[in-house]
Amino acid sequence: MEEIALDVQLRDKIGSRKVKEVYRENCVPAVVYGGEEKGSTPVKVDRRTYERIMRLHQGKSVIFRLNMMDGKKKLKDCSVIVKEEQHEPVSDGLVHIDFHRISLTEELEVKVPIVAKGEATGVKNDGGSLDHAIWELDVICLPTNIPDKILVDVTNLKIGDAIYVKDVVLPDGVRTEHDPEAILVSVVPPMKEVEIPVAGEKEEIEPEVIKEKKAEEVEEEGEKKAEAKVDEGKAKADEGKKKADEGKKKT
Repeated sequence: MEEIALDVQLRDKIGSRKVKEVYRENCVPAVVYGGEEKGSTPVKVDRRTYERIMRLHQGKSVIFRLNMMDGKKKLKDCSVIVKEEQHEPVSDGLVHIDFHRISLTEELEVKVPIVAKGEATGVKNDGGSLDHAIWELDVICLPTNIPDKILVDVTNLKIGDAIYVKDVVLPDGVRTEHDPEAILVSVVPPMKEVEIPVAGEKEEIEPEVIKEKKAEEVEEEGEKKAEAKVDEGKAKADEGKKKADEGKKKT
């Protein structure tokens, strides 16, 4: 990995008011620290230049050769990596950068993105899903040996299969101390659709059944009452007829 030259201007004063001035210059406040030098050095970086470089190397570790300038005068230079970027939570605009000094002859630990290659058999033929358990792997190497990415071939993975850290073949001069049994990617079974009753649905159905039963009972009771009235009417009619017949006999 080659170094990318980047000019930064020293900041002799710090504070919230000075930071606002840096933003108005379309620059980003930054700090350079670490390495053999003690303390930190506040600098400012041209926003457009920095963001253009990071877009070109998106997702990759970048080594900068910082030229520390005081106006047009170069004071010193050093090799650095970006340790952290701070972004405004709403707009996601870059508001601060932490640069960490490094030595090109000493190993360092960095995160390298893991990229899946191919389409897993379990996904293509059986409807499974590819699950990324780890998106970045911590590797140890010289700054010039940092890989852009780590490719893992997932083509032959069936449902239930996985690729572990121990399965990855790293480039020469690159190693990792990550747990070898940790899963990087795996193929999981398709999700089963389970119908969940809507809250209140059962309660709504039961009253309707009860109402239907009550209606039937009412109807039966009505029929019985009607029959009883008919029988009562017949009995009264028979009794009246009987009394009439008895009256005729007396006459």
